[in-house]
Amino acid sequence: MPPDESVKRRIAVWENKGGAVSAFYRDLLCKAYRRSAIELGIADEPAPPPPAPALDDALPVAFTRLDPGVVALLRDHTQSIRLLDRRLGGALTFKQTVAHVEQIDGLLRHALPGAHREAAADELSQAAALAGWQALDIGDVREAWRLHEIATAAARESGQAAGLAYATAQQGYVLLDAGQADDAHALIARARAQAGSAVPPVLLAWLHAAEGESLAALGRRDGALRALDAAADLLPNDAQDDSLPYVMLGAGHLGRWRGHCLARLGDGDAIDDLTSALDAMGEGQYGRAEVGLRVDLALAFAARGDTGDSHTHARRAAELAGRTGSVRQRRRIAQLLAA
Repeated sequence: MPPDESVKRRIAVWENKGGAVSAFYRDLLCKAYRRSAIELGIADEPAPPPPAPALDDALPVAFTRLDPGVVALLRDHTQSIRLLDRRLGGALTFKQTVAHVEQIDGLLRHALPGAHREAAADELSQAAALAGWQALDIGDVREAWRLHEIATAAARESGQAAGLAYATAQQGYVLLDAGQADDAHALIARARAQAGSAVPPVLLAWLHAAEGESLAALGRRDGALRALDAAADLLPNDAQDDSLPYVMLGAGHLGRWRGHCLARLGDGDAIDDLTSALDAMGEGQYGRAEVGLRVDLALAFAARGDTGDSHTHARRAAELAGRTGSVRQRRRIAQLLAA
């Protein structure tokens, strides 16, 4: 025990509220006065426990019961945005697409398990992949990657091999634009290999062509042409597949794709393929697609040493890119016109 004088001084301090009572002295005082610390005024009243939440507070969001009608409405809305995107470009439709992705994602987070939830997950994958491509087109690589992560995760939940292969391969283009061509090729090649024969032929052809483009970006001409030949061999005569609304690939598209790869390789032989594709497309039919095609023509003419035709196509591409808001293509055009 401390000496009496020390205890007296401490009691005087406590009476004048000059300091807290330590646990040692609190126990001694409680024993001496046979009172609790609260009764003696040397401890605070304990805070009352918070009330238990009501069931309605614990579950603030109602569970969603999806049905075929809701899924069909989501699918139709995605398709309408997709068609607008092809004509107007991503800059004018991007916010609408992202809002659509968030709407489906919100429904899915509170949906009961089952076939309808899986179907909605497939729609989320398609909408997010579309938004991711638009983000890439307007130059936002970080947002493009985020949206493709949503697309691939939703595709896994849906159990649709086609949707997963498509979203994964398209994510490779984010890596291409980020300057990581090796990683892009590895991702696209893995998506194509994992898809195997579990996806429709038109999508498998698309995957081979995408792999060819990644090889062209690496300067691997022979591998790129082999992949494009494989795509042509796989492409059915009737390439329209209603189960794959996100894939547009006919002989004309594949010819344009081949020309694009040759242009990336600096091959003047791309001109014939690209000119035929432009004639088949019809000027002004598809805004963003025509921009890309004319940029490729400008590259091909430049590779052949024809700066006049190269600048003609580059200037026309710049005009169209201004309408569609394609930052991605404007960067390529600026490099061409500066040469």
